[in-house]
Amino acid sequence: MKRVIGVLLLGVAVILTGCAQKDELADGTKLIHKNEFIFAASGEFKPFSYVRNKDLTMTGFDVAVGEAIAHELGLEPVQKRIKFKGIVEGIKTGRADAAVASHTINPGRSKQVLFSTPYYYSGPQVFTRPDSDIKTVEDLKGKEVAVAKGSTYAATAARYTNNIKQYDSDITALKALSIGRHDAVITDFVTGRSAKKEGFKIVPKQLIERSEQAVVMPKDNPQLVKRVNEALERLRKNGTLKKISIEYFGEDITEKPEK
Repeated sequence: MKRVIGVLLLGVAVILTGCAQKDELADGTKLIHKNEFIFAASGEFKPFSYVRNKDLTMTGFDVAVGEAIAHELGLEPVQKRIKFKGIVEGIKTGRADAAVASHTINPGRSKQVLFSTPYYYSGPQVFTRPDSDIKTVEDLKGKEVAVAKGSTYAATAARYTNNIKQYDSDITALKALSIGRHDAVITDFVTGRSAKKEGFKIVPKQLIERSEQAVVMPKDNPQLVKRVNEALERLRKNGTLKKISIEYFGEDITEKPEK
């Protein structure tokens, strides 16, 4: 009986700590399966990652970048769909090798995971309905601002208002704004502009700051970070990142903007 309890407790400990055994390659890179690059994305906001209607697989800019990285690494790309708010924890506990999911590099996340070099550049922007008198962040005081759960934009919004509503994704927040809910949404300007092109009744207002988005990887896998950075550098030099960006946005968001 004691042996059974001990085995059960060990199993629980493995589940709770995410310490499942990984394959370690000759160069020290750790992977869930040695021939695969399992990458997480949310599938929650078009055109970055969204679900195809027919086969329920994900497509989009982030997904295409994840697949391109896998090919550069000589590995089979495998998608893992995780809600955005749970992706960082999912990487920490070993549910995927990496996340290619538009995560902004910031100090809070850097305490939990490792980041690659940026694969695109964006920045939080205020979006309102066309009839709004909000123009800058100074006009957000006391206003109801919607953001995506797990994003950095809740902290950004909190600098200007204490009335914040959270949604599962940026797109659902923008859709709510478009149909008359809330006073504004703070999200990255690429997502907002894409939603506007899709017919959402929203307009861009102040661009608050610039941000860098990168691939997320576990703290205990610096060799994977090195290899992913090398892969991204090749994808920059051979024009693949630019090509993917133009396919989904009609412009290159992978080039670092001038300040």
